[in-house]
This record gives sequence, C-alpha cells and structure tokens, in this order.
Amino acid sequence: MNIPRTPRRATARVSLAAALVVAAGACGGADAGSGDGGGDGLSGTIRVDGSSTVAPLSTAAAQLFQQRNPGVRITVGTSGTGGGFEKFCNGETEIADASRPITAEEQARCAEKGVGYEELRIANDGLSVVVSKDNDFVDCLTVEQLRRIWEPGSRIDNWNQVDPGFPDVELELFGPGTDSGTFDYFTQAVNGEEGASRTDYSPSEDDNVTVQGVSGSRGGLGYFGLSYYEENKDRLKLLRIDGGNGCVAPTGTTVQNGTYRPLSRPLLIYPSAAALDRKEVEAFVEYYVENNAGIARAAQFVPLSSAQEAELRQDLTRLREQHSP
Repeated sequence: MNIPRTPRRATARVSLAAALVVAAGACGGADAGSGDGGGDGLSGTIRVDGSSTVAPLSTAAAQLFQQRNPGVRITVGTSGTGGGFEKFCNGETEIADASRPITAEEQARCAEKGVGYEELRIANDGLSVVVSKDNDFVDCLTVEQLRRIWEPGSRIDNWNQVDPGFPDVELELFGPGTDSGTFDYFTQAVNGEEGASRTDYSPSEDDNVTVQGVSGSRGGLGYFGLSYYEENKDRLKLLRIDGGNGCVAPTGTTVQNGTYRPLSRPLLIYPSAAALDRKEVEAFVEYYVENNAGIARAAQFVPLSSAQEAELRQDLTRLREQHSP
C-alpha cells in the first residue's frame, strides 16, 4: 500500500486552486466562498484518504474550510481508491476519496464494520490517452485498439501491430499502479474487467512519471486524468477516442454529457454517516458540497451539470438522514 501523502504536483495544484477559489469569492464569483463553512469555534481533526486524482479537490476544500475554521485540522492522504476504502471501512478515516464507485466487496467490508455512508459525486473527469509530441502518426484510437494494447497477455510491442498503417516504432507503455482508481476505471472501461491489464508496462502512482515517460519516447503511450494532460499539454499530444460513434476528444462538454465514451468518470467522496455527528465533519461536508463548482473549476476538473448538482444535494440529504437521531 502506498504511504499516504500528497504528491508535489498535487500540492502545487491545490494551493493554486485554493487561491483561485478565494479570489473568485472575493469578486463574487459563482459558488466560490458560498456556504457558511462554520466559523463557530469548531475544532477537531478530520481524516480524508483515497484517490490521488480526487485529492486536489479535497485538499483545496480543506484549505478553504480551515481558513474559516482554524481550529479544525484536515489531513488528506493518497493511498489510492482501494487503500482509501480499506481505511474508511476500518473506521480510520471520516471521508474516502474515490475515482470509481465502491465495489461490492468494499460495501460488504463497511457493512461488517458498521460503517454507513453516502456516495457524493463532486466533480467529473475524463481519462486522457496521451502520446509524445513527436508522435506524428496517430490522432485517434478505437476502444478495440486500446483493448488489444492493454488486455492481459497482450504481446503488442510495436505501433505497426496496432495498425499496419502505423510505422515500425517501438510501443512503450506507461500508466498508474494497481492501487489507483484510475487503473481500476480504465481496465473496467477498456478491458471489461476491473484490474484486468497486461503487466509489462511502467506503472507509477505519480502521474509525473507517466508524463516524463511518454514525453520522452516517440512510441510512448499512457493514460491518466484529463487535468494532468491540461497541466502538461506543452509536452504531450492528446488522442481522440472512438467508442463506436466516431473519434471524440475529451473536453469539459464531452466529459460532462458522457459523449466521450467510455472514459468519462465521476469523482466521488464517501463521508461516514456516523462522523456527521461531529459538528466539524458535518460543516466540512456541507461546505465541500456548497462550493463544489468553484473548487472543480479551479482544480481543472469538470463541474457537475445542473442535474448532477441536484442529485448531489439529494444525496447529501440522505446522508444527513442516516445520522439523524
């Protein structure tokens, strides 16, 4: 299991995100600074752990909340979605960050431990498939081509095996490690089974390693969250993906409306229902929900649609009902 930490790239992003949200609030920007956020002498510690993709959102929310509530200490770890759920179901954290929905096995573990929760979708993300800027022969891949590249036991190691029209260039693969929710989501979407993947690639929980690997190889190919491509677009080339209806690029619009298939995904938090009995946890979760759009934009994720926003508020109501006396 990875040591819970916020990678340097995430630290820089969340500091910027917090600054932008604060600035937007000062100027009366949408969603930024809305919600009470406490300020009533709250104190205590709130532990958040899980997806490294969701961590920048939760850390930005934590920084903003703590500015209003200096007596509250919020820690955000990045053990990966699976590692985060393990801690959450063991009662070691109050909130789990996740870049995929909780599995049946994880649900059973939480039920066994008596941990109640609600799934809250707080932003959208699209997985970006990237190649080197030096790659001048591919602009779009089909899901079937991705499957043949990444399926368990695949022996494809040259681009001309992907398509005879591609040149004789060695294929070098980079991507997230197996504890990552991004890995889980990609393998499910492309290979039809979570965790089903070839193993002879260069894995890392730090997306900077994937950026460096792909950008440094003409035949490099990798995948990670869309926001990480946005941060490194000067070093990488973004591919369009054909999910059956033609080649589509991941954008805010195509991710939000789901036309970027099958690599659009929700970004989620799972607050513990019992933890909401503590005023500082309840106030933080409410603040996070009230400011979700501003935090998402500042952290370079795709905000919720109006329908998703309405569903989020309904889910928060259900969470409150779980812990009501």
